Amino acid sequence: MIKLLAVDMDGTCLDGRSRMTDRTLETLRKAAKEGITVVPCTGRNLGCVPHRLAAGVLRESKTEDDKKNQGLFRYAITSNGAMVTDVKEKKTLFQALIKQEDALSIVSACSQEKFGVAAHVKHRYFAQGKLFTSAGRIVYGKDAAAVCCVRDMEAILVRGGCDVEELQFYFPTSKGKMKLKEILSRYPQVKAAYTGIYAEVFSAEASKGNGLKALASYLGVEKEEIACIGDGENDQFMFDESGLKIAMGNAGETLKMQADYVTLSNRHDGAAEAIEKYILSI
Repeated sequence: MIKLLAVDMDGTCLDGRSRMTDRTLETLRKAAKEGITVVPCTGRNLGCVPHRLAAGVLRESKTEDDKKNQGLFRYAITSNGAMVTDVKEKKTLFQALIKQEDALSIVSACSQEKFGVAAHVKHRYFAQGKLFTSAGRIVYGKDAAAVCCVRDMEAILVRGGCDVEELQFYFPTSKGKMKLKEILSRYPQVKAAYTGIYAEVFSAEASKGNGLKALASYLGVEKEEIACIGDGENDQFMFDESGLKIAMGNAGETLKMQADYVTLSNRHDGAAEAIEKYILSI
């Protein structure tokens, strides 16, 4: 019997245009109503959890539709497992952060490159430069409403005086990607998950798997009682901690090979299809 459902957001619960469909949202609600602990498990920070999911949970309910979300989720694994939070009690259950001095050193080393730079700090999302911030708001819409535009990321990290959940670097070319990999190879204390256009950089002690393992231990849930759905290389770690592993149709071949089932793509409500088929009792 599945007691905990860990679901990735981008590429899984969100379609190719970063939208959550009515079917996906309603299926997650059904899982929660059946007593399953639904846990967003994402590279995003807590402040940028998809707005349709956050409404009525992280943000005040404004509509009758929002009110349907009440009780949808209580725990969130964010910034690729750097943070595990009880959002009801506003309590940190687990954290694995990049040391402030390491974050500053990495950002400084990348400052000569034409990278877009962002950081997750204390559940907030900071993006460097108006152009980069505006582009993010166009792509992510309401999900990016809480993004803070800053002029100088190094200054923000110094002023914050704290460790960092995650750094993100957006590269315009494959050459930029290779350069970023070369820079990060000097920092064994961090690791990175890459897409074709950006990398998420987090502590070597952070992963969706470590976050999920910590939450399961806190809740007293066994591995075989956990199901997860994902599409990216950062989801491989939560697969290691789950009894039922489901890969999206748009996932890479490595993840598909690790999965118990492969569902439809995120363009065809694959996450909802999998929850209906393999997890819900009806």
